[in-house]
Amino acid sequence: MGAVFMIAGAANAEPPDPRQTHNFNSIWFDNWIGLSNASLRVAAPNGKTETVFEANRSPVYRLGGTRILDGIYRFELRAASDERIAADPNRIQIGDDKLPDDVAKPFYLTGAFLVKRGVIVTPEPVEDIPVEED
Repeated sequence: MGAVFMIAGAANAEPPDPRQTHNFNSIWFDNWIGLSNASLRVAAPNGKTETVFEANRSPVYRLGGTRILDGIYRFELRAASDERIAADPNRIQIGDDKLPDDVAKPFYLTGAFLVKRGVIVTPEPVEDIPVEED
């Protein structure tokens, strides 16, 4: 009996599933598989934004400065996945280079994290309180 070989292709690949992780002063993403050219944009509670770019690994946002604001920080993560999709046929060509037939499928994720007393904390779970009916 011969050996059976399976080749994993883009069609069979799982979609990217990065998971937000943190320590006391930084956030990043574990399970960073199949993503590249990532841009992590973080908005502080006062609206000030900062962007971190990484070509081949998870971007890491670090709290910095002498006065770290407490509150909810919101983030937006954009990256290119390994999956390829058909390029927009209506795009405009500039120059003589041939445009590719496919492009990297974009990945997009939003979320938030909480800073208390100058450090990133895991929020306490909210419990459902049963309501008694009359």
